[in-house]
This record gives sequence, structure tokens and C-alpha cells, in this order.
Amino acid sequence: MHRRLFLSLAGAVAIGSTRPTRSAAWSTAQADPRFDAICDLVEAKMAEYRITGVAFGLSKDGASQRRGFGLTNVDNPQPITPDTVFPIASISKTVVGTALMRLHDQGRLDVEAPVRDYLPTFRVADASATRDVRIWHLMTHTPGWEGQLSTPDRGPATLASFTQGLVDLPQLARPGEVWAYNNAGWGVAGRVLEAVTDSTIGEALSDLVFNPLGLDRAFSRTGDAMTYRFAAPHREEGGRTLVNHAFQLPANVSAGGCAMSLDNMIQYLEFHLGDGTTPDGARLLSTASLVAMRTARIRKNSSTDEMGLGWHLRTLDGVVTAQHGGTLGGHCLHAQLVPERNLCFSILTNHRNGWRLNEDVATVILDTYEELALAPGQMTGGNRGGNERMTYHAEPVTLQPPLDEYVGLYQRPPVGDVNVHIEDGRLVVGRGQRSYGLVFWGRDMTYTTGPGAFAGMAVEFIRDDSGAVTWVRVNGRIARKEGR
Repeated sequence: MHRRLFLSLAGAVAIGSTRPTRSAAWSTAQADPRFDAICDLVEAKMAEYRITGVAFGLSKDGASQRRGFGLTNVDNPQPITPDTVFPIASISKTVVGTALMRLHDQGRLDVEAPVRDYLPTFRVADASATRDVRIWHLMTHTPGWEGQLSTPDRGPATLASFTQGLVDLPQLARPGEVWAYNNAGWGVAGRVLEAVTDSTIGEALSDLVFNPLGLDRAFSRTGDAMTYRFAAPHREEGGRTLVNHAFQLPANVSAGGCAMSLDNMIQYLEFHLGDGTTPDGARLLSTASLVAMRTARIRKNSSTDEMGLGWHLRTLDGVVTAQHGGTLGGHCLHAQLVPERNLCFSILTNHRNGWRLNEDVATVILDTYEELALAPGQMTGGNRGGNERMTYHAEPVTLQPPLDEYVGLYQRPPVGDVNVHIEDGRLVVGRGQRSYGLVFWGRDMTYTTGPGAFAGMAVEFIRDDSGAVTWVRVNGRIARKEGR
């Protein structure tokens, strides 16, 4: 495989003169040429996208292999190893989901029950949504309100304060009606976890998940995570790779505030491939609850992708895969399960462009190990915790549909709005320099052509029960058409 030179300078520090530094492998498997080939691909993609560091691990039929590449920090370089701690961002949602399902098994919580059964003072602007929203709506990104809300850090009171601040939040859809990536809903789920356990979110995750699984490098506080070898976030600027020095784990821990080493991540994923018992044989989850997390609860509207209780589901060649990504300012992370093939893998990067590497490498892993791939034109979309390019498998339709029914102002209170209009005979989203053209590749399915967004980003239109276009979903987030 052709390798470009991988040069990334911060001051006078060179990351690599010929290829990214590869740490010693950690393996319980015999020599596997497929794994070695994937590692070569990781190195090539690091050079192509100028990625600072990567930790990659895979487990097949209970035998795991793990390897690190590159550096933790261009200002204070240490090699990435399988025990280097990375933020896992939105993969944290699956950890919270695991904790909630433990409480469900213990009879302390019912995922079918209303949120108000556990948070009696919970309220949003719409009285019926306040009454009707269930725990499972939170776990499937379908509470129906805006999800990208800031969460000020108030220490142990963060989630309580955040949840109390939702009283004026309007509905964009009825609970369960439309899938839309929703950090705010997971914030409420974290507050439920706190209320039921009478503890902080960090204490609850340690008691219910981290400690029972023996995850010794899994954290929910910045101060704890960064006392270990830590993968600092990076970005490109002016042709140089720079550290993002202002770093904190997100205050909304349940939406994205955990950190974990690759070693711990593979151990965690192996648990999700199992029968609900820990490595020492103790029962952590019932098999039914474990399976429920990766069983489709809702379909993502225009897309054929589905959602379990915390895991995003996609069927490839008849095989269900469960995935979650994570994105922070300078970290891009990926975790995936293929339960019926007893395969799991994770790719952790500490660079803003890491999603490109994750997407390329994950695609090759699925093909190499299981001969699984997206079908041409398969109706995928949305957001699974990281960016995806529809151009991987989607081609423009020969005849673009009539555009008028898609045109309008779509609202996202309190965040803003999304303007969809026609320019020079094509559909465009946004205004001025923050606008980008759309190409239809299926019914109500488009992707961006840029500039203003990366080419191939999913933009989907969603119809209501009457068949009218009512929502637009841009990279997983919805806005509702004005007047509907």
C-alpha cells in the first residue's frame, strides 16, 4: 500500500519522518494478516488526513488485537498505546444506556414508563409531551424537542439544573414521531439515572458499569482522565497540527462526557457481544436487556437505518450492525458491534479530521472480516455520532424531483432556523456564505455538494402522516417547516 510521508509540525516537533509511530501490539489472537493489513491502512489514512494519533482494536470470536499509532500530543509527544485514555464523546450514551438497563433489570426503573415517574417536577413547554415522554424516547433520540442545547457546568448539580431549564422548550414533533439526534434527551436520561440511584452521574456510571466490568481506565471527570496518558485534541491550522489546549470533558456526561482507553473499550464492547455476564461470571445484565439495546425500536423515518436503546442500527447484506460514534472539537471516535458474527472493533483518534479515517477504515474492516457493505443506494442517513458521506454509496437520481414542496423556512427553537430555497434551478440549504447545494439520490434523500459543508453530508426531508414535507433533518438534527 502506498504511504505518503506523514509530517505534522508543532513548533519544531515532527510527528513522523516516514510513517506514524506504531506502538507494540497487544493481542490474545494468533497472527492475523487481515488485522495487519488494516493497520497498514490506518497508517496510510493517518498520512492522508494528517491524523495525530490512533488507537485501533478488534475482537473476533473472543480473540482481541489492539494497536496504537502516532502521538498523544504534538507539544508533549508520547506514543499512543492501547492503554492511552481518549474521550469517547457520544459513545458515552451507550454506557448510560447500559446503566439504565441495569436499573430496569433490578426493578428500580421501567424504560417504558414516563419520565415524570422518576422526575415529578420535569416539564417542557408542551403539556402533552411533558406527560407522554417515556424513558425509551430519551434512549432512542425521539423526545421531539431540540437536542443541541448548551449545558453549563454546575458540578454535581449540572444535570438537575439543565433539566429544570427545559420548561420553555417547545416541541418539534410528538414523542416517538421523528428521530433526531438529541443530546438534550440524553441529559434528561442522565438526570433520571441520578434520581433513581440518589448519586451523581459519575458515581452511578462507576457503580453500575465501570467497576463491575473491571474498567480501570474509564472515567467521567476530566481531572481523573488526565492523570493517565491522555490523547490530547488536535486541529489543522495554517498547514500545522496544533493542540486544542482549552479542553474539558463535556459537562453533560450522559450525552458525551466519558473517557476510556482502547483496552477498556474493547472489553466493554466484548461485554455487549456476550450474554450479560462480566469476565468473572457475575450477571450484570439479563440477556434480554442486552439484546434489547441492539434491537430496533424505531426506524429513522426517511432512512432505513434504525435505533435501538442506545445503539444505532444498520443492516448490511441482511446482517444487523450496532454502532456509535463520538465527536468533540479535536477527537473523533468509533465503536461497532456485529453481534451475529461475534465481531466488534473500535477506532479512537485525537484529531478533528479523524472521522474521515474512521469512516474509511470501518468500511474496510466490515468488508475484510465479514464481506459486509452498504448496497448501492441503500437509504441510510442521519447521524450516528459522527459524520458520514452519502457519496460512499449514493449516486444522484437521473431526474431530480419537483423542488417546490421542499422549499420553506424550517425552525429549530431555540437554536435558530434552516432556510431551504431554490438557486439557479437547484435546492439550497442555508444563506449566503453558509449555504450549500443539495443533490437528490432517493425519495426525500439528499446530500450536500458544498461549499459550506463537507461533500456528501446527509440532508433528509421527512413527511408527516398526511404525506406533506414537514421536517428537514440536517446531519441528524431536525427543523420543522414554518406553518406546519
